[in-house]
Amino acid sequence: MLAGAGVLALTVALTGNVSVASAPPRVAVPTLTGFASLPAGTFVPGSEPSGSQVTGNTNGFPVPFADQPIQGFSGIVANPDGSFDVLSDNGYGNQANSADFLLRIQRLAPSFRSGTIDVLGGLTLTDPDAYVTWPLTRADRVLTGADFDVESIARLADGSYWIGDEFGPYLLHFDRAGRLLGAPVPLPGVVAPETAARTGATATARSSKGFEGLAKSPDGRYLYALLEGAVTGDPAGQLRLNEFDLRTGSYTGKRYAYPLENPDLAIGDAIAIDQNRFLIIERDGGQGPTAVVKRLYVAERRGGSLTKTLLVDLMNIANPRNLGGFGPTFTFPFQTIEDVVILDPHRIAVLNDNNFPFSTGRAAGVADNNEFITIELPASLRPDRRILT
Repeated sequence: MLAGAGVLALTVALTGNVSVASAPPRVAVPTLTGFASLPAGTFVPGSEPSGSQVTGNTNGFPVPFADQPIQGFSGIVANPDGSFDVLSDNGYGNQANSADFLLRIQRLAPSFRSGTIDVLGGLTLTDPDAYVTWPLTRADRVLTGADFDVESIARLADGSYWIGDEFGPYLLHFDRAGRLLGAPVPLPGVVAPETAARTGATATARSSKGFEGLAKSPDGRYLYALLEGAVTGDPAGQLRLNEFDLRTGSYTGKRYAYPLENPDLAIGDAIAIDQNRFLIIERDGGQGPTAVVKRLYVAERRGGSLTKTLLVDLMNIANPRNLGGFGPTFTFPFQTIEDVVILDPHRIAVLNDNNFPFSTGRAAGVADNNEFITIELPASLRPDRRILT
């Protein structure tokens, strides 16, 4: 179950940082207003060992780890008390080395005054009622990074979670305790290599190019699931945004084409701004000195396509207060940036996926921390108020 200890005590301190109250714009360009960091070597206390199959350069962290790392944030939802639920992804980069990484939703409380992040608890994802019909890694039906690659998350009004997976790609529905509520929902016509290997079907998507973004419509009727890579036969660099009806529990058949700036890029997250607009992270695979394209776009539905407008260049954020100890220009030079959430009409938060222990975007040879930043925008996003509650 989610641990709630300390949430109420932190609410007062957090209110000024995550208020949804609108305010007049105070900046001329996107500006850093908050910075907090969770050290790379942060683990779930008293949990299980992990990383026994990890190989390669682990940047000073010997494997296996004594506990489960709190890492790899690949999706985020805000809580009314000022904390956030974040999704840890599949583990250590692939199916073969992640069988002892337990899939979890972590609950975090950033303190931008101190620049730190408190971990308030979390829940582990399970399938106690055997909705998954193929063999799982563990007999106790606790889900691992060898079973699913979870990369995106949305929460419904009843507290349950829908999660997007890359191995299917599947949509997975969990209750507020992390228990799977139904069979994984496949995307018609799209098969990842991991599913192809299990079923004998022909793969139509590349590995790790499944559901990277999952947006809930403001009216709560639909989910919009965005693939990270192009489907076989589609134009290079064109991604499918797929509409899923929560009332019927099935895809509607409607989809929209999102154009990457070039086919070598990928998306990191997609959330709703209103019924027709989405906030989408687009990135290259570089880190540190090779990081170039790390951007946030506003994408709007127009017929069967999405037209996009640059909102924030994450490699060029004004930092007049030198937050985080950085200079007047703040950069977010991480290989994978997979979390964005709207805090109020003028402010967003962005988190990186640190791919623990592998990514080294801040300094060569040093495993990246998980960083949580807030950015003030020069103009209101004009979001649907229902996504802020």
